[in-house]
Amino acid sequence: MAAGPHVSLSAETITTIGSFAVTNSIFTSLIVSALMIGFAAYARTKIISTDKPTGLQNIVELVFESLFNLVNSVTENRKRSMALFPFIATFFLFILLNNWLGLFPGVGSINVTYHDHLVPLFRPGTADLNTTLALAIFSVLTTQFFGFKYLSFGYFSKFLNFSSPIMFFVGILEIISEFAKIVSFAFRLFGNIFAGEVLLVVIAFLAPLIVPMPFYGLEFFVGFIQALVFAMLSLVFFNMATISHSDH
Repeated sequence: MAAGPHVSLSAETITTIGSFAVTNSIFTSLIVSALMIGFAAYARTKIISTDKPTGLQNIVELVFESLFNLVNSVTENRKRSMALFPFIATFFLFILLNNWLGLFPGVGSINVTYHDHLVPLFRPGTADLNTTLALAIFSVLTTQFFGFKYLSFGYFSKFLNFSSPIMFFVGILEIISEFAKIVSFAFRLFGNIFAGEVLLVVIAFLAPLIVPMPFYGLEFFVGFIQALVFAMLSLVFFNMATISHSDH
């Protein structure tokens, strides 16, 4: 009897470095990070070394100009957009590449042996709750950073306000909402990407030829939307943190 499709809720260890376990999701995320850093360094070199725009330069400028215009349309402040843009662009591109890398041939089907067990070598970082939780925590902490940067200690008055019992209670709700953002960010991204991965594995197992193609197209679109949703929500929270209550 043929073995069923391999589905694991958690990332699986493929090797260890000392006492540190390297999982397949960490390995894939490192590949994505290396690709992003390598491409950025190469594109910067090409742009600096030529006065005449090339095909690569045109693509880079198109992508980043579109992202910057999106950021600026929310902040409506170019200086603030310049500060927020690197974080939003990195969120979007890192999540997008992780999502799309999971659709490449070999991801999930190339195996390595670890402790006499076959485990997939690659797993999208966004299909691992640890990765999405780390992204969510970083996003929420960065929100606090920008709030303090632009409003100084006045930013924390929305969390600790003793002017009245009602405002104190509202402050407690604000604190709870910050933790709720972490849960919402992490599980939304993880749930959508992991569910898509399971769907593709099951469909490919049942009908491995033509039938999975429409589902790959669907997951390609979902991967883009989820990256955009995470980046846009982070952008909205960043921007709201920089605006005082009197400006709302």
